[in-house]
Amino acid sequence: MLKNGKYSAWFRTSLGEGTGVVMLKDGKITGGDTVLAYAGSYSQAGDDFTVDISTERHSPGQLSLFGIDKVDLTLMGKSTGITASCRGTTRQEPGMAFEAIIIRIAD
Repeated sequence: MLKNGKYSAWFRTSLGEGTGVVMLKDGKITGGDTVLAYAGSYSQAGDDFTVDISTERHSPGQLSLFGIDKVDLTLMGKSTGITASCRGTTRQEPGMAFEAIIIRIAD
């Protein structure tokens, strides 16, 4: 089960890889990286979870891993409590797969 807290995030698409930080708190997820902010929600059933999250550019810089800045992702995954992995797609680029791994950062 995902615990409230801060997580480091690694993610990739066919266009490349990236890293960021996300904060989970009572069903809400926020975070960002050097050029994008993320916001959305998540729900859990035991070790399984789903995420609906959107991205928006906050600073100039490199292209996003989707080639566009505003995307709406739907992800499904499993958690061990400290780490979690998930996969999904975005409505704007439905044929492009997205994978992510998050690791909880100690308080």
